[in-house]
Amino acid sequence: MPAIRLSKNLKGRILDLGGGGEGVMGQIYGRQVVAIDMLQEELDEAPCECEKLVMDATALDFSDASFDHVTAFFTLMYMEAATQEKAVFEAERVLKPNGTLDIWDADIPLAYPEPFLITLDIDAAGKPIHTTYGIQKHGTQSAAGITAMCKSAGLHLRETARREGLFHLSFQKSENRMGFH
Repeated sequence: MPAIRLSKNLKGRILDLGGGGEGVMGQIYGRQVVAIDMLQEELDEAPCECEKLVMDATALDFSDASFDHVTAFFTLMYMEAATQEKAVFEAERVLKPNGTLDIWDADIPLAYPEPFLITLDIDAAGKPIHTTYGIQKHGTQSAAGITAMCKSAGLHLRETARREGLFHLSFQKSENRMGFH
């Protein structure tokens, strides 16, 4: 079973896309996080002291350049490719110059007709979380495809890590880019 270790190393305000459910980023960063999710039930489940808002990641109700970081922890897998692209462009828009977008997710070669399931042991800055993420959808997902979307939004790849079909991609917004599309 794949294991992920997350450190508490982000400073400033964090927007967590799909931050309901386990609320991993909210558990690590607490009040630094604004967690958004499409479903109130998912936000209600998140065991964190973060701000929780029902919101669509493709139509963020925040001003341009209002967050230091945007995170997506096993969130993009629940979106079709066109929706992922809109969410990435919105993430870039709300990032401050030099801000980062961090994405943790999985390569998904096939999720239909059988669902794609991934069970994880997460070390969330010392808090153990055991969970399973799963989807059933047409289409595939890959780190390369997500990277291409982020680059087309004007973000620069800072680092990438891959292990056991999982990936962590970290992008940075240019210092001189204000997020207007």
